Amino acid sequence: MSKKNDGFWSSPLTSSAIKTNDVKLPEMVIGYFLGPFGALLSSGIFTSMLQKYLNEVLGLDNSFLTVLPLVSTIFIVIANLVVGQLIERTKVLAGKARPWILLSALTLSIASVLMFIVPFESEGAKMVWIAIAYNLYYSVAYPIYNTANSTMIPVSTRDSEKRGALASFTNIAGLAVMGTGSMVFPILASNVLGNDQNRWFIVMLAVAIFTAMTAYLQFKFTRERVTEEDLVSGKSEKQETKNVSISAQLKAVTSEKWWWIVIIFYLLFQWSGAIKNGSMTQFCEWVVDSSMLGGDWGIAQTVLSILGAVPMAVAAVVVVPLANKFGKAKITGIGMIVGAVGGVIAGLFPTNIIMVAIGVALKCLGSSPACYLILAMLADVIDHIEYKSGIRTDGLTMSIYSSLMVAASPIGTSILNALLKMANFDQNMVFGQGVQGAAAQNALSISYIWIETVCYAVCGVLIFLFTVEKNLKEEQAAIAARKKGK
Repeated sequence: MSKKNDGFWSSPLTSSAIKTNDVKLPEMVIGYFLGPFGALLSSGIFTSMLQKYLNEVLGLDNSFLTVLPLVSTIFIVIANLVVGQLIERTKVLAGKARPWILLSALTLSIASVLMFIVPFESEGAKMVWIAIAYNLYYSVAYPIYNTANSTMIPVSTRDSEKRGALASFTNIAGLAVMGTGSMVFPILASNVLGNDQNRWFIVMLAVAIFTAMTAYLQFKFTRERVTEEDLVSGKSEKQETKNVSISAQLKAVTSEKWWWIVIIFYLLFQWSGAIKNGSMTQFCEWVVDSSMLGGDWGIAQTVLSILGAVPMAVAAVVVVPLANKFGKAKITGIGMIVGAVGGVIAGLFPTNIIMVAIGVALKCLGSSPACYLILAMLADVIDHIEYKSGIRTDGLTMSIYSSLMVAASPIGTSILNALLKMANFDQNMVFGQGVQGAAAQNALSISYIWIETVCYAVCGVLIFLFTVEKNLKEEQAAIAARKKGK
């Protein structure tokens, strides 16, 4: 996209509603909470319920559901890298990431509903349709949105504290999406949707319409102040349109140790969380004892989700102030250790809903700093790399970040299905009885509790090595002076 299209971006429908140089509450709430919440809602539902829908509603076997996500991951990673470079090369009045959020209002809403149409009866035809629909969502629509959405944090402002607040709002939206997918939707699925494919389609169509509306609101109520700096600094047209090669960007990011620390941290954090989220429904249905809740697995899942969400909601009030006072990395590292302790408690008593609930509450409390601050930490690294190399790497870094995020769900699903296949999982077996029943319970306990617990412990140690914040203000001042030609 080029500046020739700036007339289009100046129209009432496409011009930004945000006019202030400072980040204020309407931008935070609409642009960084409501917008991402609606755009990511289908993803939250997929993370929690897609495994159950494909396996139990459409009747697709675990072998297909293991292979599909693994193969799709290749396309997902490629798509995210391509989108990242397209964002870097987008130079219009609206910015470089916001135009792709506008496009996502169309692509996300359409792609999110295709897996629930499936106009075939034969299993082979169903597999082909699902494979295509799955990749249209995860390898096309979602990378476009998620890479652009992630890029918005580093380009929104240079103010590190405001970036922390924006990152917090964005990640609260993501957590609200996951909460909706794991708390509200399971009750709907167990009591209303059942195995009726038509009912699933109607609900997901409503979600798709909501997605289109909120993605457009996010586009309208955001602004790229860092992207605008080049226009203000008086660069020539030729300088503005010069593109940095991907090899130069790769060299800049891969030579930075702090970039590697935060990326590896996020990989372990996100992928282990995807395995946990993907296995939650079947863990609640087949492992945890829900007899005190009337034997309803949907209510059991909702209870665990609420007890996990409440500590995170409370933490949302204090995480950013604590991070501003003590540092993002230190608060995040302490949180990871607390989360690992919670995981051990839940893992030792996987059938006891009270002990699992206590463990899950501690895990979610401990994970809250990482959830709320990860984008802000990445933005700090991007500024540090700009200070050292003189180039911005928003698109590349966020495309890699988005690749890890999007690939987490399919890879987590594949790992879960592989574990269930190894345990000879059969949804008609009596769990806890016989070798197969016990093996399946163990597989689900490992997926829901232990994998994430081990990763939290590793992440807790790793993030204490992250010290980019120490000289960040001085480096940002040097960048500003460089742009002014001082």
